Amino acid sequence: MFRAFAGIAISMCLPSAVSIITHAFPTGKRRNIAFASMGGGQPIGFSVGLSVGGVFTDTIGWRWGFHIAAIINTAIFLIALKWLPSIGKRDPVTWRRFRTEVDWVGAFLASAFLSMVSYVLAAITDSTQDIKKPENIALLAISGVLIAGFVAWVERQERLGKPAIIPNSLWRNRSFTCICISVFMVWGAFNATEQLSSFYFQYLQRLSAIDTSVRFLPAPVGGVLANIVAGLVVHRVRADLAILIAVALACLSPLLMAISNPAWTYWICIFWAMFMNAIGADTLFTISNLLITSLFPAKKQAVAGGVHNAIAQIGKSVGLASSGAIASAVTARSNFADRESPMALLEGYRASFWYCFALYGATLFVTVWGLRKIGKVGVKKE
Repeated sequence: MFRAFAGIAISMCLPSAVSIITHAFPTGKRRNIAFASMGGGQPIGFSVGLSVGGVFTDTIGWRWGFHIAAIINTAIFLIALKWLPSIGKRDPVTWRRFRTEVDWVGAFLASAFLSMVSYVLAAITDSTQDIKKPENIALLAISGVLIAGFVAWVERQERLGKPAIIPNSLWRNRSFTCICISVFMVWGAFNATEQLSSFYFQYLQRLSAIDTSVRFLPAPVGGVLANIVAGLVVHRVRADLAILIAVALACLSPLLMAISNPAWTYWICIFWAMFMNAIGADTLFTISNLLITSLFPAKKQAVAGGVHNAIAQIGKSVGLASSGAIASAVTARSNFADRESPMALLEGYRASFWYCFALYGATLFVTVWGLRKIGKVGVKKE
């Protein structure tokens, strides 16, 4: 239930935030900075959350992380009620609109598909052999039917002029499709690298929760700097070039972790890996939101923004689950007798870091192929 409510909250907040920013700020530097600030909040919050959580675990207790999160969310809720700008008069929300203007069938099909796939990925994290279990095979087969049914359903809805949760017409825009693929892979690689690094510190270097949390501090610093630079210069350089530079820097993070030796000092590889990791996710999030506002008319921007943010969250989940499955599979095939030994675990972690590096590399390919003609974004219109 916790994950369900968290997913509902973020799926409502992010598309709404995109809509508010596009209405509150005209195209130009101020909108660029606004999107950069919003985009940076996620990876920075993730990094800071890991750091603070480690401190709480070794001091006042891990439950306080949830208590303080509830307090902060309550404060933000009150601030939003008071100071969030109005974006104009809206039609009143009625039960009839709630029933007829929401694609409930599409939402059910998509949710059921994602739930089943996520469950199977989580189930095979400890042992990839579990994928042969009858229940997992059945769930994968059902999920295949569900996704086929979902595609057919939203195509029908769009053809009849009825609400479709994710209109198929969005994917006919090559730039949008490529940016979503890039976001999926970058957010998967970013979150997986961060989570694997936490395991690296705790299980290989035998660090305490506090010492582990301290080692993540360069990540939010790198994220803040990336957002400042993105907000200030994104309208001056080609968007595809900015993405290439940011993702190329970010791919150094899993690369450095893959070649790092647990016995080495922190400053040789790990510091730079932590510093670089958030750069790709931050920059890509900013540029992708600006790109969406330029690709689609105002009435479609909220839907496109919602799809984009959903893809980012799915990428995060798939990245964590798939990297965990790879690490477990490689460790299980290790030549070391003790599969729980640091050296056996290191083989699995290194394989997953190389997997994250490959995701970043694939993003570079997608950017070169699909985004080479998009030009500049966030340029003020005269």
